[in-house]
Amino acid sequence: MEKKKIIKTVSMVIAILLVITQFFPIDKTNPPVDTAQDFIQNTKPPTEIAAMLKTACYDCHSHTTKYPWYTNIQPLAWWIKGHVDNGNKHLNYSTWSTYSAKKKAHKIEEMVEMVEGKEMPMLSYMVAHNEAWIDAGQRKALVDWFKTLE
Repeated sequence: MEKKKIIKTVSMVIAILLVITQFFPIDKTNPPVDTAQDFIQNTKPPTEIAAMLKTACYDCHSHTTKYPWYTNIQPLAWWIKGHVDNGNKHLNYSTWSTYSAKKKAHKIEEMVEMVEGKEMPMLSYMVAHNEAWIDAGQRKALVDWFKTLE
């Protein structure tokens, strides 16, 4: 088989697979939110810290995920849903008050470590969400506030 025919066949198979994947969308339903369990409600951060948490953290770490238009495109949506599910598995601000004191202390340590180490918010998230960019001063303010909870 000549090279052009192989490329055409492979391209056609990929296109067909991409069309088929569109029939398997992600579930964008957020679980109900009990505000009494929410991190911000329980810890009462300053307004600017609460705003940073909402814009840079809550989409992947709470039951208030806002799914953008591109989550209608598979397999990109599967990848994003995997991030959201994994984020909530590790830390869920919507269920904060259900954590034990020991677990809360550990999660606060992790928040300090991840934000200070620039691991959170994830670069891929910030690229797609301009409002989630936090500068060095904001990052320090967030870390300093987290440390007040320790």
